[in-house]
Amino acid sequence: MNSTFLFEELWKQYACKTPSADKVKSLLEGEGETVTNDHIAVRTFNDPRIDIEVIAQPFIKMGYKEIGEYHFETKKLYAKHYEHPHNHDAPKIFISQLLTEKFSDALQQTVQKVLDSVNDNVFSRDDLILKGRVWETPCYEIYSMLQNESEYAAWMYVNGFCSNHFTVDVNKLKGFQSLESLNQFLKNNDFVLNSSGGEIKGTPSQLLEQSSILADKVEIEFIEGTKEITSCYYEFAYRYAQENGQLFTGFIANSADKIFESTDMKLQKA
Repeated sequence: MNSTFLFEELWKQYACKTPSADKVKSLLEGEGETVTNDHIAVRTFNDPRIDIEVIAQPFIKMGYKEIGEYHFETKKLYAKHYEHPHNHDAPKIFISQLLTEKFSDALQQTVQKVLDSVNDNVFSRDDLILKGRVWETPCYEIYSMLQNESEYAAWMYVNGFCSNHFTVDVNKLKGFQSLESLNQFLKNNDFVLNSSGGEIKGTPSQLLEQSSILADKVEIEFIEGTKEITSCYYEFAYRYAQENGQLFTGFIANSADKIFESTDMKLQKA
């Protein structure tokens, strides 16, 4: 698959579900900034039909290489990140998966049933990452059951395969010398930041600081009728130089753990 097409299509679909991302991007461009993307994140389940290795295939075919892995004990997730070794302007790719075996039989059986309802040919498509929800109209009762155990599982059930978030590369912004100054700019323009674990996750000593605005809420058609739930969010990353002078390109598990909560309906209700 052509990389330009894939990234443009991922952004197009993401922006449709995340109108606040387009608003932030336009605001920054109005300040004379050129907005570049630090990384794209994708979610999935650890079923072998759609696990990280499957979702990563289009990127690997483009030349991306696996760089790091991450464990999230509390949320029962596992993740890997990928980078393009020859194109340093290419966004990093962060793919996480829910470790379903660590949840109740009810959750495991529900995920299995949902995936079994889909023809395996769909899962083998090169453009699966662009297909969104490939199973039937969701049931709100099932969504609520999943949400009680895992916000991540509930989000996947409704949204399916897409970019969960894009990330502004704050280092490349000219008018903002810190993540704190960008956060203040966002708040001045009425955006609500994810404050779980603090507005800024990470520290200079960890070589990475991250923040995000809360996910947009969109209307989703359930079997029981239309409900408003979270979709996707916009993230912001500021990276620090390592001892060799090169910017740190990895991720911090404890920070990412809190960033995941940007789609949490409980934060939206707070």
